[in-house]
Amino acid sequence: MRVLGISGSLRADSYNSQLLHAARELLPEGAELELFDGLRELPPYDQDLDGDGVSAPVQALRERIVAADVLLIATPEYNGSLPGLLKNAIDWASRPRESASLANKPVAVIGTTTGSFGGVWAQADTRKVLVIAGARVLDFEVAVPNAAECFADGGLVHPEFRAELGELMRRLAQVDIADAA
Repeated sequence: MRVLGISGSLRADSYNSQLLHAARELLPEGAELELFDGLRELPPYDQDLDGDGVSAPVQALRERIVAADVLLIATPEYNGSLPGLLKNAIDWASRPRESASLANKPVAVIGTTTGSFGGVWAQADTRKVLVIAGARVLDFEVAVPNAAECFADGGLVHPEFRAELGELMRRLAQVDIADAA
């Protein structure tokens, strides 16, 4: 099982990136999680630029999504929704519609915020956008509130949320990827 993790945060010490690192630690044996770190390089979606000469960062995103069995997106919450750069990546991965890398791709959405709700609005909006983009959004959820209290030394230390994330990773590793082909 190959999982591609995408963090919707660019910040060097991002809690959402740390959440993906924790997810990697909790994967069952035989599964692997690779992180995509190219959000910053993606140009704004522009249909005029989408075609045979698509930019290298866009091509890399699409190829890595295709090569993955499952996507795991960790999103912060910016102004009650998903970050613009994450939405932009989803837009690029949803085109061209007939051969989109996101088409029927299993995707789970998780997130953490410093607030008391763990980014549930951003996760809901991300799921909605992914469904409309043609992905197969999985009914798994982990929302980690009060991130400053749940992470230490670059890792998720809160036992309840580690257990939730571990369960999600076990379930993610069992997803039937045959349906995505």
